[in-house]
Amino acid sequence: MTTPPTFPALPGQGWSVHKKPVFSTRVASHVSGREVRAGLYAHALYEFELTFNGLDSSGEFAGLQAQSLQILMGFFLTAQGRLNTFLYVDPTDSAATGQFIGTGDGSTTTFTLGRAIGGYFEPVSYVTAIFGVTVNGAPASNYSFTAPNTITFAGAPIAGQAVAWTGTYAFQCRFLDDQMDFEEITSGAWQNKSVKFRSIR
Repeated sequence: MTTPPTFPALPGQGWSVHKKPVFSTRVASHVSGREVRAGLYAHALYEFELTFNGLDSSGEFAGLQAQSLQILMGFFLTAQGRLNTFLYVDPTDSAATGQFIGTGDGSTTTFTLGRAIGGYFEPVSYVTAIFGVTVNGAPASNYSFTAPNTITFAGAPIAGQAVAWTGTYAFQCRFLDDQMDFEEITSGAWQNKSVKFRSIR
């Protein structure tokens, strides 16, 4: 599996940043007034919206990173709008430390890497690095990683043993639009007030 490109981190990114968890629920109403509800997503998808207050196109604005306009625009063009996927590293949600992911039962060898947010646990979208895996608190090395987010042990962890991992991850995303609006606010300086994309599974 080829690793998708990573969304560029640019110094001209400003505030605010929007992050919106999204579920999909089908609701069927009965003549009695009762409702039947069915969740269509096992886990939330996330919509992001970023703002770039300053982008350099001429190399004159060193603090904005030289040709950051071309970097961002080129990234969008390479993705071909909504067509292709990329990775977004959310600075506030990109690392797991000693994260519990399951309990051995003596037969299961494959575990999905995930993270907890509050009291909610879900698989991470795309693992970018694994720094360690433990079984019952002891470091494990008899496993292999399969992108985007699973590990498989050569031998199943013993029943009752906790499996945990430490590492980093990103959100695998697609742009929400096939067009992107860049505005030149002064000679060589540009801005983009709304870059929208959404995670995928």
